[in-house]
Amino acid sequence: MSSTPATNRRVLSGMRPTGALHLGNYHGALKNWVELQYQYECYFFVADIHALTTGYEDTSQLESNVWNVVIDWLAAGLNPASSTIFIQSRVPEHSELHLLLSMITPLGWLERVPTYKDQQEQLKDKDLATYGFLGYPLLQSADILLYKTAFVPVGEDQIAHVEITREVARRFNHVYGREPDFEAKVDKALKALGSRNSTRYNELRRLYQEKGDQEAIAKAHSLLEGTARLTLADRERLIGYLEGTGRSYLVEPEVLLTATPKVPGLDGRKMSKSYGNTIGLREDPDVVAKKLKGMMTDPARQRRTDPGDPDKCPVFDLHKIYSSADTQAWAAQGCRTAGIGCLDCKKPVIDAIVTELRGMQARAKEFEENRDLVRGIIAEGNEKARDVARQTLDEVHQAMGMNYR
Repeated sequence: MSSTPATNRRVLSGMRPTGALHLGNYHGALKNWVELQYQYECYFFVADIHALTTGYEDTSQLESNVWNVVIDWLAAGLNPASSTIFIQSRVPEHSELHLLLSMITPLGWLERVPTYKDQQEQLKDKDLATYGFLGYPLLQSADILLYKTAFVPVGEDQIAHVEITREVARRFNHVYGREPDFEAKVDKALKALGSRNSTRYNELRRLYQEKGDQEAIAKAHSLLEGTARLTLADRERLIGYLEGTGRSYLVEPEVLLTATPKVPGLDGRKMSKSYGNTIGLREDPDVVAKKLKGMMTDPARQRRTDPGDPDKCPVFDLHKIYSSADTQAWAAQGCRTAGIGCLDCKKPVIDAIVTELRGMQARAKEFEENRDLVRGIIAEGNEKARDVARQTLDEVHQAMGMNYR
């Protein structure tokens, strides 16, 4: 059973500033963030420390990359009035929590993360024999746990990173959750709950612990969340007592599976800077159109009269993102019958992409010309994020016996 409070609607996600953003970044994450910000309490951060895990040798472009990412986010529709946008390194609590969690995290947990060996294979030209690279999943865990995040938006391939975060939170709570005089503090919290509510709480706790009644634990969570007279610490103690553990200092996040459409690069492989097959969000529209005209299609269509298979054509994956059902049907039929040529098929996609990029680029230009506004947005976001981060770190210090007086 998760210890995530029922009313916690906090979402956190980040992106590394490793260069110009492209359509893969936009459709893979950013477009989804824009929608989430109006449904959840969202925190989005530029993961500049994470950028060092694979690129510590050359940081000459790091600052410009950070600001360009922020501008691209704002141009794509992230709204600082609806979400908190900040820079990871400007909230030093990320680094400190990472360090403290490293004291209790088994080495084997980090070595078994699937992407650890995968990236070593893919990035053989880089020196990845560093603690920073080995420990980056734990830094991700610190990022998430620092904000008591309820949901982390990920694709199927990233579930393992959230799972290790849940394990780290569970281990921390197990090691430190039984604070001194825990039972006495629970009794005090029950008195604050009031006679009627405490009786109801004990009844629900008995149903859960004796019969495993999941509905009872859900009702108990709702009861605690709906009681304003409890402090946050007392609420966490009662949740821990309810679940048979201790006080839950760190929240186990849930996965928020997001639809991530396949965004092919110009060569048909996944769009990626490392493949050099991208369409940048701020590339000149004429250059974008020229690139797309030369994009590979179904290899079976050697001549205009050869029929093709849209399921084997990367351009059709773009149709699935940008085209209406009618246009997709027209393109598929025309491909299979050789009724249209590849350039004919590409035209609606090119028009849609260029139109979308022109709008984003116009907004990006406004932010580029008003850097003070951008810096102000980030300064405000950094401070808001630090306010939350400090509270969590204070509790971590308390749990670990480090709140010296």
